[in-house]
Amino acid sequence: MSKTALIQINDGSYKIRGSDVSVNGLKFPLIEHFKEGKNGNYVTVDGGAQPGFPERSIRIRIEKPQDYEIVDSNFDSVKQDALKKQVKNDESDEQIMSRIGKRFKILDDMTRAAKEGDVRAMIVSGPPGVGKSYGVEQQLEKDAAFDDIAGYNRKHEVVKGAMSAIGLYVKLYKFSDPKNVVVFDDCDSVLLDDLSLNILKAALDTSKKRYISWNTDSRLLRSEGVPDRFEFKGSAIFITNIKFENVRSKKLKDHLEALESRCHYVDLTIDGEREKMLRIKQIVRDGMLEEYDMPQARKDDIIEFIDENKSRLRELSLRTVLKIADLAKSFPSDWRDYASTTVMKA
Repeated sequence: MSKTALIQINDGSYKIRGSDVSVNGLKFPLIEHFKEGKNGNYVTVDGGAQPGFPERSIRIRIEKPQDYEIVDSNFDSVKQDALKKQVKNDESDEQIMSRIGKRFKILDDMTRAAKEGDVRAMIVSGPPGVGKSYGVEQQLEKDAAFDDIAGYNRKHEVVKGAMSAIGLYVKLYKFSDPKNVVVFDDCDSVLLDDLSLNILKAALDTSKKRYISWNTDSRLLRSEGVPDRFEFKGSAIFITNIKFENVRSKKLKDHLEALESRCHYVDLTIDGEREKMLRIKQIVRDGMLEEYDMPQARKDDIIEFIDENKSRLRELSLRTVLKIADLAKSFPSDWRDYASTTVMKA
């Protein structure tokens, strides 16, 4: 078991989204001691020990070696896991919501960048029902509304369910123009098929021009007017619950790693019941239930009901919120009884 030192920063800062944030009093596993740099002095630490920091090596800006101190010279992975757990337990609800909100803000920004063609591809991973699809679709729909008003064709499409390799080829052709986006939402068949993965690798290649070819005679392509070779200038977003590292097939794993290397990866993992519940409160607070014509007090009652019964629900997710909201709309007086029967474990 490898060991390192745990240090406490007494006077230092780290740049987050362009702003210097004080890290005074925070503890990090040490990676490399004090160094002088052209742009300032720093100490290198493992950011993953603290919520809200990147889970990788980061440089904390300090002036001198005395700006940090070693608090545990025999620090190992067991102690690191305990530290992470303690830090999370010490976080307030607002701190957790802020930390989670920052990650979903990055998802919003990355989706807009994909829409502008600045990001070619993105994989969005995380547990079901935390708002991955909601965030992506919300950003794309903002632009689509202008296209609808102007009578233009929409420049994005969300694909759900199964899709064959040739269906994938046709779909990419139809959205191959610049600033077009294809979203594969839980469309895992394209990620678990060799031929589909080869098409995706060609579409998302890092070369200046990305050409995709279909070298087998196809009646479907002829009937759809799709050429057997075209240049793809659009972007792709994959929303999935698949953990690529858990795939057993070596051949498939190699394909997925090649695809992952072409994509930005946004991990929206949310740990535990408390964080999921706070994420639900966050999205509802941001207007998720605005379309429901019911008093605000009833919406508040729905969230309170979910919070009180979260350990008994079949699934603690945004889908459950919408299910209960549907019941509250249909049965204003008795929705709790219906919810107890339909969304709770027996």
